[in-house]
Amino acid sequence: MKRILAAVAGTAALLSLSACADKVDEAESTNFTASDESCEVSGAEATTGTSSFDVTNNSKKTTEFYVYTSGGRVVGEVENIGSGATRKLVVQITDPGEYTLTCKPGMVGDGISQKLNVTGEAVAATEDEVLTQAVDGYISYVRSQTNNL
Repeated sequence: MKRILAAVAGTAALLSLSACADKVDEAESTNFTASDESCEVSGAEATTGTSSFDVTNNSKKTTEFYVYTSGGRVVGEVENIGSGATRKLVVQITDPGEYTLTCKPGMVGDGISQKLNVTGEAVAATEDEVLTQAVDGYISYVRSQTNNL
């Protein structure tokens, strides 16, 4: 019985998360290319809401990519981007202002940073009902799996 409930919860979580794919498709997309000595961004402007970063690693070293607020808080990150790989990072930028995009070739040190200017009205991160349902479904799924251990 527990396995059936876990399977149902898992399926519900996956279906909820697949609904988020629509939000990713609607996200403002920025390309970010990392090399051994530089990090290039396709644009230095974004608007509040959902933003997508396609991070390509042209370096010989594994890299990571971060989006920071002006206060240094991590908005989102993607790690272990292997040489020649591209990874997508989707973040919710709730407030206008100056943000920092940072890549870390070799995954050490302070990295190489560029500024991102975000304009628009402040948005509440919880106003996206589909995303909230997906997160709630996933939390329920993880709890059910933990209970089965």
